[in-house]
Amino acid sequence: MHAISFDCYGTLIDWQRGLLAAASPVLARLGRDMEPAALFGAFADAERRAERPPYRPYRDVLRAVATELFGPGASPGDRDSLWRSIGDWPAFDDAAPSLAWLKSRYRLAVASNIDDDLFALTAPKLGVALDELVTAQQVGSYKPGEAHFRALCERLGLRPGEILHVAESRFHDVEPASRLGFVTAWVDRNGGGASASGRGGGTSDLRVGSLRDVVEKLGVA
Repeated sequence: MHAISFDCYGTLIDWQRGLLAAASPVLARLGRDMEPAALFGAFADAERRAERPPYRPYRDVLRAVATELFGPGASPGDRDSLWRSIGDWPAFDDAAPSLAWLKSRYRLAVASNIDDDLFALTAPKLGVALDELVTAQQVGSYKPGEAHFRALCERLGLRPGEILHVAESRFHDVEPASRLGFVTAWVDRNGGGASASGRGGGTSDLRVGSLRDVVEKLGVA
């Protein structure tokens, strides 16, 4: 293995915590009572619909998602609240130290369903300089399409089997990456519980509960 690629939101960045912080005040003001699990499920369903071709920027995806989540009473500001909150979404506590350990041995990349300028708000929280970044904006499509993964191979100059892809979403990441021959690690941070990435199939080569588990399994730290 010569490189490790990561999904970002849900894997390195705690997007469920970020979504709750952004959506809860709007839902409360609109008088809508939604438990976290229901919010994550509704988000996952709406996001998958909004990411269908033809491609549109992720901020427009999140506008469409917010319109569904908040309903007809939502203001234009409410519909912009999710994408505007991305810069506030926190990194998981193990993200930066794990990336630093892994960077000592492997080339690191991120493959994310995001716009370039929105990812720039997140990048400083990762604590390392990435060797490659592949965004939906760059390839003009969203995972689980294969364009992200094909671009990773091309830019890293590696075959799929030489790259470990680490992700929380089986639907967006594990399924397509495994299909193309990547080694995959599913980060099951929720213990099989509700996730903003929704349900997915696919069998990963590794199943871990954290990024620290990835580091330990690779014998880096």
